[in-house]
Amino acid sequence: MSERAIIHIDMDAFYASVEQRDNPALRGRPVMVGGDGRRGVVAAASYEARQYGVRSAMPSARAKRLCPSGVFVTPRFERYREISSGIFVLFRDWTPLVEGLSLDEAFLDVTEAVASGHPIRAIGLDLKRRIADEFGLTASVGMAHNKLLAKIASDYDKPDGLFHIEPDAVQRYLDPLPVQRIWGIGPRSGERLNDAGIYTAGQLRQTGIDVLERLFGEHGHDLRMRAAGIDERVVNPERERRSVSQESTLGEDLHRLEDIVTLIERQSAKVAGKLAEKGFYGRTVTLKLRSGSFSTFTRSQSLEGYTRSARVIAATACTMLKRWADWRSEFSVRLVGVGVSGLAEHPDETEVIG
Repeated sequence: MSERAIIHIDMDAFYASVEQRDNPALRGRPVMVGGDGRRGVVAAASYEARQYGVRSAMPSARAKRLCPSGVFVTPRFERYREISSGIFVLFRDWTPLVEGLSLDEAFLDVTEAVASGHPIRAIGLDLKRRIADEFGLTASVGMAHNKLLAKIASDYDKPDGLFHIEPDAVQRYLDPLPVQRIWGIGPRSGERLNDAGIYTAGQLRQTGIDVLERLFGEHGHDLRMRAAGIDERVVNPERERRSVSQESTLGEDLHRLEDIVTLIERQSAKVAGKLAEKGFYGRTVTLKLRSGSFSTFTRSQSLEGYTRSARVIAATACTMLKRWADWRSEFSVRLVGVGVSGLAEHPDETEVIG
């Protein structure tokens, strides 16, 4: 079978860029989209704000300290969905195989278009130009023969990038990358690799499978394959988001109930924001806790209706937390997670809570 042709498109600072486009007074200024209250969270930051160290998912209070001159803007998810829908129409002009990851990110399988004589770079350039001309926004476009490499390529020259990792250049671009840039390697896995002296994708690719299996079991083989740029995942246009969640692995264990409650409230706000962004409501709230000894507690509670209210999600998760804590005189928690499942796009108004 001939190699696939995959494009990954990532809109640059999408929410913040939409706000700057719609409001000329915000152009060139550090813009932070999100709540600016004490428990607020940054949903997106313009590149001007990022120069101060502001990042998405950062508590708003910290963002204000880093960038006192920044402007906070309340998210307008309906507006972002409207523009995203129009951009996705452009994608489907080239291929029906579009896998949306979020409002501002997608994979496209353009293998057939390339086979019919359209160079992949020309397709990527056409999409960038049309997004700029029709929506006044910039996108970073990565191109490769699989999803892993296309995503890495889109991040290679941000913002407004256009980059192609060709099959004979994979190791040249992949080997120097930190292991944390490889799909499937999160902060904890990255830390374990670093502790073992493995810092780059090249080092991971050359590490013996026996070493990786000691660290990660059967998963070690998959990690080494990815470090070599091998990824067999297909672009799935039917991909569904069955749940929305937010987890935090903590640098120091938590021992006080009020500290966990504070974290749950913050996570619930992020989950509620993601639900609103996707246009979903959820019916089941899940709480996940992992102790310092790595035992995991997971409980779910179904609501009487659907919600995307941060207050309702947090209250439900905290009820489960307090039941868990009532049986313990002391505890040590290193991971906290809140999730919502049982998603629906258009529940009856009488079923919506909060």
